[in-house]
Amino acid sequence: MWIPTEHEKYGVVIAGFRGTIPYGLSLEIGDTVQILEKCDGWYRGFALKNPNIKGIFPSSYVHLKNACVKNKGQFEMVIPTEDSVITEMTSTLRDWGTMWKQLYVRNEGDLFHRLWHIMNEILDLRRQVLVGHLTHDRMKDVKRHITARLDWGNEQLGLDLVPRKEYAMVDPEDISITELYRLMEHRHRKKDTPVQASSHHLFVQMKSLMCSNLGEELEVIFSLFDSKENRPISERFFLRLNRNGLPKAPDKPERHCSLFVDLGSSELRRDIYITVHIIRIGRMGAGEKKNACNVQYRRPFGCAVLSIADLLTGETKDDLILKVYMCNTESEWYQIHENIIKKLNARYNLTGSNAGLAVSLQLLHGDIEQIRREYSSVFSHGVSITRKLGFSNIIMPGEMRNDLYITVERGEFEKGGKSVARNVEVTMFIVESSGQALKDFISFGSGEPPASEYHSFVLYHNNSPRWSELLKLPIPVDKFRGAHIRFEFRHCSTKEKGEKKLFGFSFVPLMQEDGRTLPDGTHELIVHKCEENTNLLDTTRYLKLPFSKGILLGNNTQAMKATKESFWITSFLCSTKLTQNGDMLDLLKWRTHPDKITGCLSKLKEIDGSEIVKFLQDTLDTLFGILDENSQKYGSKVFDSLVHIINLLQDSKFHHFKPVMDTYIESHFAGALAYRDLIKVLKWYVDRITEAERQEHIQEVLKAQEYIFKYIVQSRRLFSLATGGQNEDEFRCCIQELLMSVRFFLSQESKGSGALSQSQAVFLSSFPAVYSELLKLFDVREVANLVQDTLGSLPTIVHVDDSLQAVKLQCIGKTVESQLYTNPDSRYILLPVVLHHLHMHLQEQKDLIICARILSNVFCLIKKNSSEKSVLEEIDVIVASLLDILLRTILEITSRPQPSSSTIRLQFQDVTGEFVACLLSLLRQMTDRHYQQLLDSFSTKEDLRDFLLQIFTVFRILIRPEMFPKDWTVMRLVANNVIITTVLYLSDALRKNFLNENFDYKIWDSYFYLAVIFINQLCLQLEMFTTSKKKKVLEKYGDMRVTMGCEIFSMWQNLGEHKLHFIPALIGPFLEVTLIPQPDLRNVMIPIFHDMMDWEQRRSGNFKQVEAKLIDKLDSLMSEGKGDETYRELFNSIIPLFGPYPSLLKKIERETWRESGVSLIATVTRLMERLLDYRDCMKMGEVDGKKIGCTVSLLNFYKTELNKEEMYIRYIHKLYDLHLKAQNFTEAAYTLLLYDELLEWSDRPLREFLTYPMQTEWQRKEHLHLAIIQNFDRGKCWENGIILCRKIAEQYESYYDYRNLSKMRMMEASLYDKIMDQQRLEPEFFRVGFYGKKFPFFLRNKEFVCRGHDYERLEAFQQRMLNEFPHAIAMQHANQPDETIFQAEAQYLQIYAVTPIPESQEVLQREGVPDNIKSFYKVNHIWKFRYDRPFHKGTKDKENEFKSLWVERTSLYLVQSLPGISRWFEVEKREVIEMSPLENAIEVLENKNQQLKTLISQCQTRQMQNINPLTMCLNGVIDAAVNGGVSRYQEAFFVKEYILSHPEDGEKITRLRELMLEQAQILEFGLAVHEKFVPQDMRPLHKKLVDQFFVMKSSLGIQEFSACIQASPVHFPNGSPRVCRNSAPASMSPDGTRVIPRRSPLSYPAVNRYSSSSLSSQASAEVSNITGQSESSDEVFNMQPSPSTSSLSSTHSASPNVTSSAPSSARASPLLSDKHKHSRENSCLSPRERPCSAIYPTPVEPSQRLLFNHIGEGALPRSDPNLSAPEKASPARHTTAVSPSPAGRSPMKGSVQSFTPSPVEYHSPGLISNSPVLSGSYSSGISSLSRCSTSETSGFENQVNEQSAPPVVPGPSYSAPEEPVRKESKTPPPYSVYERTLRRPVPLPHSLSIPVTSEPPALPPKPLATRPSHLENGTRRTDPAPRPRPLPRKVSQL
Repeated sequence: MWIPTEHEKYGVVIAGFRGTIPYGLSLEIGDTVQILEKCDGWYRGFALKNPNIKGIFPSSYVHLKNACVKNKGQFEMVIPTEDSVITEMTSTLRDWGTMWKQLYVRNEGDLFHRLWHIMNEILDLRRQVLVGHLTHDRMKDVKRHITARLDWGNEQLGLDLVPRKEYAMVDPEDISITELYRLMEHRHRKKDTPVQASSHHLFVQMKSLMCSNLGEELEVIFSLFDSKENRPISERFFLRLNRNGLPKAPDKPERHCSLFVDLGSSELRRDIYITVHIIRIGRMGAGEKKNACNVQYRRPFGCAVLSIADLLTGETKDDLILKVYMCNTESEWYQIHENIIKKLNARYNLTGSNAGLAVSLQLLHGDIEQIRREYSSVFSHGVSITRKLGFSNIIMPGEMRNDLYITVERGEFEKGGKSVARNVEVTMFIVESSGQALKDFISFGSGEPPASEYHSFVLYHNNSPRWSELLKLPIPVDKFRGAHIRFEFRHCSTKEKGEKKLFGFSFVPLMQEDGRTLPDGTHELIVHKCEENTNLLDTTRYLKLPFSKGILLGNNTQAMKATKESFWITSFLCSTKLTQNGDMLDLLKWRTHPDKITGCLSKLKEIDGSEIVKFLQDTLDTLFGILDENSQKYGSKVFDSLVHIINLLQDSKFHHFKPVMDTYIESHFAGALAYRDLIKVLKWYVDRITEAERQEHIQEVLKAQEYIFKYIVQSRRLFSLATGGQNEDEFRCCIQELLMSVRFFLSQESKGSGALSQSQAVFLSSFPAVYSELLKLFDVREVANLVQDTLGSLPTIVHVDDSLQAVKLQCIGKTVESQLYTNPDSRYILLPVVLHHLHMHLQEQKDLIICARILSNVFCLIKKNSSEKSVLEEIDVIVASLLDILLRTILEITSRPQPSSSTIRLQFQDVTGEFVACLLSLLRQMTDRHYQQLLDSFSTKEDLRDFLLQIFTVFRILIRPEMFPKDWTVMRLVANNVIITTVLYLSDALRKNFLNENFDYKIWDSYFYLAVIFINQLCLQLEMFTTSKKKKVLEKYGDMRVTMGCEIFSMWQNLGEHKLHFIPALIGPFLEVTLIPQPDLRNVMIPIFHDMMDWEQRRSGNFKQVEAKLIDKLDSLMSEGKGDETYRELFNSIIPLFGPYPSLLKKIERETWRESGVSLIATVTRLMERLLDYRDCMKMGEVDGKKIGCTVSLLNFYKTELNKEEMYIRYIHKLYDLHLKAQNFTEAAYTLLLYDELLEWSDRPLREFLTYPMQTEWQRKEHLHLAIIQNFDRGKCWENGIILCRKIAEQYESYYDYRNLSKMRMMEASLYDKIMDQQRLEPEFFRVGFYGKKFPFFLRNKEFVCRGHDYERLEAFQQRMLNEFPHAIAMQHANQPDETIFQAEAQYLQIYAVTPIPESQEVLQREGVPDNIKSFYKVNHIWKFRYDRPFHKGTKDKENEFKSLWVERTSLYLVQSLPGISRWFEVEKREVIEMSPLENAIEVLENKNQQLKTLISQCQTRQMQNINPLTMCLNGVIDAAVNGGVSRYQEAFFVKEYILSHPEDGEKITRLRELMLEQAQILEFGLAVHEKFVPQDMRPLHKKLVDQFFVMKSSLGIQEFSACIQASPVHFPNGSPRVCRNSAPASMSPDGTRVIPRRSPLSYPAVNRYSSSSLSSQASAEVSNITGQSESSDEVFNMQPSPSTSSLSSTHSASPNVTSSAPSSARASPLLSDKHKHSRENSCLSPRERPCSAIYPTPVEPSQRLLFNHIGEGALPRSDPNLSAPEKASPARHTTAVSPSPAGRSPMKGSVQSFTPSPVEYHSPGLISNSPVLSGSYSSGISSLSRCSTSETSGFENQVNEQSAPPVVPGPSYSAPEEPVRKESKTPPPYSVYERTLRRPVPLPHSLSIPVTSEPPALPPKPLATRPSHLENGTRRTDPAPRPRPLPRKVSQL
């Protein structure tokens, strides 16, 4: 039976459980479970990570943990009772785990690894805490480490700052908000600004001395030197080096490492140096022979110096090399370091170029205990401590020191009968009173143990030696008395024996007879002469002698003169036990000299403070002893001395001695009667304050009042204990009188110098410290009343001295912080006076920082759930006194500009935050009763209105993101909770007081605005939180957005007819709320929209205002980045837009205004879709087609559907910026033209807008024109620029602005030059289909034609598109997709190349127009594009595939012409027609003939830089014809069967014959031109071409052209030769007849610019722009891979087994290998001629390289126009060269058969049309009958011609007209705008269209051309009349 559990409530899973049994709960190791019931070894419960799923699991799989249960029963909540740090660690590590993996995914490796180490460290520390074996201190330390690491990780991952109290997380509900703010602020400050350490330490490690000439042991002495004061500031660090320069004891780190401790901040400056003196131990002279002397001396060696400034950067200086200078003159050794510091080191030599002292240095910060913790390894290995000289900055009580520092300074000695000066060595001993030398009390420095004697270094031959060696003598106090120091002087001989001869001695006693120690300072000692064998062990013999010349000075002048020799030392005592001060000794021994008491007390103030604190207890005993002795006589003096000592302890140096005095008062003080005298003298001083002129002494007394009261209280307590509480009333009366005097003195106003106010300030600053003392003797209420009376007596005038005001506040602050205020009884008494002073200061906006601190402390004491009566009363008082002023203060300080100084700004932010926390605390404590009282307290509605407006404004400020730091989510949630609670209270007041006739728009508007920004806060968007964080927030506060949303709805419903005031103003804000993806919130907010529409309809009968506001708001929301997938789904259809609430649409449909309502919703939804697409695209980094396309879509939507002109213009400029960024200069110009179109040449003023200044419309239009011209120039669209130049020139001319007119004409001329001189690349065009629902709205299931970039071919374009749409699937065929693809939840891309069809052919067909000009018209203003797909219809003839080869031709019509405002435009209309095989053949021949004519013309007019393209083209055509290709056409179309079965094709067959004959004529003329220009090294090739041409003619049966019936003449595009352009061209036939061309009505434009996109390996026939191909045969027709053929299959290439589709007998070329043949066929696959073949090289075999390697530019001869055609290429001339069998030149198996005419042919045999270009016209390389399209020839000649000239200037594209040229057709202008019929108007620019002129136009022409519309029935388009330009619409003053 299942029993509810009592104790087993919470556990951790220790083994995984799959839960495969019925009702089993699946669990993983580490899951935490809450247990509900138990039964026979099983538990029933749920995992806390998923509380909705409950089940059973074995009890043995769970480890139970202690937990407490809240809300027992069905909704009980279990909280583990483990340490809160453990709980936090567990939850934090779980959150980190997820984010840590994401770091790896985002490739943030550094943070990933660091976090991994931190997580492992936290887990390790967690184990230590869980084990529970740690000591209390260690546990504290571990928790400190854990929290530091948790905070670091949270900060790195952008998580919230956690408020903590003693390492444990705090619940914001359990503490006041001011306390929470302080905790957050403390942690924030700790994180941001590290606390400056007050003490610093220098770590020094000696590595080695690098020097070439060592060989002797060395002593190295480090010390710190103050160059400013010229004195050492530290003891010495002394270490010994061996002969190799390494430390002598490397195994003892303390011997070569030292820590210079207790450096104050003042000592970290540039003039503090580390000095290193090096002494060598050896012979007298460094170079002496070894046997000269065996005695070792200490001799100077070298010195090094380093400024401590180098360490202030904080970096560790490892392996620093210090330069070591040697002293040349030993007499200067004592100051060598000073000279080096002063840069006087030129006089010293370096010890060697590579020599130096290797040391490691590091500056450490913090107190010594902290350093021990943080650098434990340093201390564990061992390090010597080097102290500062003397006491540290702070003297600690209990510190025991007794160190005497002796500096051996210098000596003055006589020669002693020698010819040279002595070598003096000083030896020092410490001798005690018994005459024995003290052992081991001479310290050379840290790092070396103390020694018993000291030997100075020896200066060579120097009778005035200077040593300046510092020694420390740590002599115990008990040894001090009677001890003396003896110095012995010896001369060191340099002779062989090396004797040291004693010649004198000095001594100095350590303590004088009166008990004082040797005074600090320099002492000149007498040198007593003696013999070498003098026995100095008997000290009594010399101690009676004088020791110092200072003593002799007064006593024995004669003796003084006799002693010429002197020895100087400097002494300095650092002792906590001994004194050198006689006055101090006199005071302590006052009983022996009672008559000196007054003098001693007077001199106490002159004694050094360190001497007093050393004997603090003894001194205090002395003072109170004197007071007891005679209080009448000495009372005032003792009081003054006590005040002096008390104030001495206020000094920071002696601050730590305060506890010593406290201990004295508590334990040692015995003056039971002292209180009477102390009160009396204190009152005497207070009474004199107002009268006294000099206040300094009185202020000293007031400053000491804390300890005076301590003595008074302790004395009274001792008296009460001794007497049983006698005289209690008398004592109370005294205290009352004293405080009355104080109140009187405080109430006085300072009228004069301000000395009185200074005394008042001094008293107030120390008065709060007295409270705790008074509480020891009086009741809490009594003390509170005393303090209230005292503080209440302060003058209330605010304009008194500002410094006094601050002190008053500080006194109030200390009062609030005192123990007295924490008691509720006393607090209620003190609160009014505290609030009174606060109110006064806040009203004046003074001392805000102190006020904020006081207020915070006031609220810290009031806990959240305190419902005691006293607390409620306090809140009443605070609300009445401070609420209003608090709101005004927050408004005031937040409206001020922030100060520039960072420290002041921090204070400014702090004070704002503290006031806000105080306000929130106050509001959280207020109950219903408080709110009711507050609202009732307003006498008029105006006051209430002002209050509500004020508090709503403050709340809006509190909601600002910058109010709290980013990671203070805890604080924000608490603030929001308080705000929403308060708003719920105040909304009632709003409803009751400001509706109906009292309606106030401003206050309601403020309310709604507050509610909206409250809901939109980032910190309330729970969807962005982690699951655990979201759960915590919902448990604690719920979803506050929904609560506020309900409140908005409720208030809106109450408005009634007043709703009209808020329409349309609130539409935007409410729309923003509905965008929040919270279903409940939407359910509440959506109905408001219906209400708004209803009221708007009632008022004005339409929704224009609603619509306008909605649209503006949607656009601004997108620009703020509100768009994401959620919003997209929200607006995808109309129903979801308005949520699960009965949809707005349905509700609207029930209204009378349903149509306009539905229309509005549809428009908004469509706009939203576009805006979201725009938002998504703009998030991407680089500018790509998506961004531009999206902007174009949005721009058109604003123009056509919404007619929002300002938004339209804004997006024009956004699009313009995108184009500039992508360097689409032509498109940028077209875009700017859209704005230019809206302006007129008028003087109407326009306002400042976007980046435009305020200017006239004329000026702005001029500016736009110039910018557009510049962009057309950069985009090489010069023809368009010329038209704009003319337009602006007309304006300049009309204003007679000839200066600018001249510039404009020059600019126009430069554009003409650029057209003729500069090269322009013709872009490729690609058709792209976007299929599937995953594409953005503006692309979805649409097809576009895109203008490619320069040099961009199909493969590159496809790759670019796939990069832009990485999730897209490339379709592998060119067929139209079916519906399943359209509706798929995916992205499909279909891409292939298309050919542009120019609108007008006039310029292209006109003779004599240079190609530079024609090239522009081929690829600009293109509306129509074409794509061809070959297929076989009917049965395929395997022998001749051309019989059944049809072409499906697709024509695409765009909505706008390219180029335009985008690189791509949507396809508006498709037309598909099928071309028969015969029509196909005609077009193939026409194209090839046109290509040949162009190349021949270029060759004649010298447009070709070399002749290779013509050579290759001739070779390809003749070669194909010779090898039997043309016969296929003859077999297909000239046979009887075809003619009979297709009687309607008679004209076409005739046309085919004419074209074949025309081609023969062109070839003959071409060969003649070729002969003229062919270089010498290519003559053999030319001869071969001529031979093959005759073989071709003979095979076709063509002998004499004169025998032919009228055939088409050769018309060359640029004239043949130029001199004959206007006359009949030179005849190609002997009789010179001019042949009139016949045109077939089915002739087609050129197709030599195709690029095939092989989109499917199985549908190989569907190749773009390919005709003459079979569809199915693998043997006959397989696709060739080519640079312009791209398959979007996985391999991204076409099928490799591609062969020509021509018959096998016609495939080979007699000159090209198979490999090259393929490459040549590949080159034919490009969409059209490559402009510069050098850019796309393909490999060439060596054979071809050799063949063409001599073709060069210099070999081209000039054409002679006087030669006739037969002379240029006479067939008879080459008859002998014709080979009867061409087999030797051709790889064909059989020879070429002769051409047999059709038996049904009605012409003579000579009329047979022969076409050597039957195949190869389609660039996919299907047939090799003609392998040399222009792309192939130009491409190939550059490959093979390694020595050729620079790249060929590209020729024009060769395309025949689509229809016969009509005389009336005009050349379109380079830029014109067409109005299409049968479609909606598109916002295109019209400014480039110019009215028609009657004169012939110059180039570029400027007639107005309108685009003919395509009729649905497919008939030919007619030219509609020119559309008159509409009158420009008045533009809003943009």
